[in-house]
Amino acid sequence: MQPGAFPPPVGGPYQPPQPQQPLIALPAGPVLVTIGDISVEQQRIVTPAGVLPTHGTNWSAMDMSRTEEKIPGWAIVLAIIFALACLLGLLFLLCKERKTTGFVQITVQNGNRTHNTHVGVTSPQQVADVLARVNFARSLCV
Repeated sequence: MQPGAFPPPVGGPYQPPQPQQPLIALPAGPVLVTIGDISVEQQRIVTPAGVLPTHGTNWSAMDMSRTEEKIPGWAIVLAIIFALACLLGLLFLLCKERKTTGFVQITVQNGNRTHNTHVGVTSPQQVADVLARVNFARSLCV
């Protein structure tokens, strides 16, 4: 071997890594449901990470929202004012205000390809809607 020359590579010449799952050209169809940045069609799922086939795709949804319940400030003020006049003012303390914050995390996985998205929610009805969309997408993937 000449000085400054590199030894031959072990195992032969460099081979670039091969994809685990071949990319399949699936026909485009109408969008049946959209969940965040994920669009689901009859034969494929379109995500920013790429196109996945619907067959064999796993879906998971995790509700990361929370609902807080508290007495609003106006009810406290009215309870103090009317408590001095009559004890019926204490009924204002029964008023509650609900506020939902957070998101629902959606994960789509097919083989070694995975995509996560977060869908922001501001009410329990929106949480139920997102979870219903995920269940519909699951039913398409069976």
